[in-house]
Amino acid sequence: MMLLLIPWSCSGQESSQSEPQASKSEPGKLKVALQEVRELPAEWLIGPYIPSSAPLIPLTNEQRAEVYVRQTFLTANAYILRMFAAGVDQARGTPSQWGGGMAGYGPRFGSRYGVFVIANGFHSVGNAALGYESRYDLCHCGGFWPRTRHAIVRNFVTYDQTERHLRPAIPLYAGSFGAGMIETAWLPGQRNVWKEGAYATLGQAGFGSIYNWASEFSIDILRKITKQRYPRALSQKADH
Repeated sequence: MMLLLIPWSCSGQESSQSEPQASKSEPGKLKVALQEVRELPAEWLIGPYIPSSAPLIPLTNEQRAEVYVRQTFLTANAYILRMFAAGVDQARGTPSQWGGGMAGYGPRFGSRYGVFVIANGFHSVGNAALGYESRYDLCHCGGFWPRTRHAIVRNFVTYDQTERHLRPAIPLYAGSFGAGMIETAWLPGQRNVWKEGAYATLGQAGFGSIYNWASEFSIDILRKITKQRYPRALSQKADH
């Protein structure tokens, strides 16, 4: 658990009965912000995100690093989607040199996850350089189709440093393209780096939309399954 450093100051020669005034230091504010990232409902499932009721606030570089680690290594959906993609590769028998069974599935999953780690690294660095938002923002709308449309659109555009204007998600697709090219270093056989980069970019378009859709509806599905017991809303966590 993170400790919040809150310096307390008392004015002049006031008596001990006077109430101290609290002010958070800059490091303290950062720690509070990072703690809030960690305590989002179902953050462990879909990664750091922006609730529909929360304002859009630009991330600091420290927060961006925190978001990258959690999106890449501490989010269940990140592993589930790569497991699914590796299963598709297994069913298609690609690469054929890896064979079938668990002996073939392991390298396929490792390859998919490795590409994701590299791509998300490029993505995070690019977003930081341009000041783009790297978290998924839940839709302010209601209804299945409007929310589905929002999830798909957010796979292609993101907010800039103003957190008000949408821009093409260039770092997202540039990162996928670069990671796909790097993947040729461990894939068996002769590979065309440009072709593999293009395949990875197309994969981001498809699997990224699926991931956003799952992120959009995961909380609702969990609440339905658990009869509204989990995950708790942000207001409930604050009152706890």
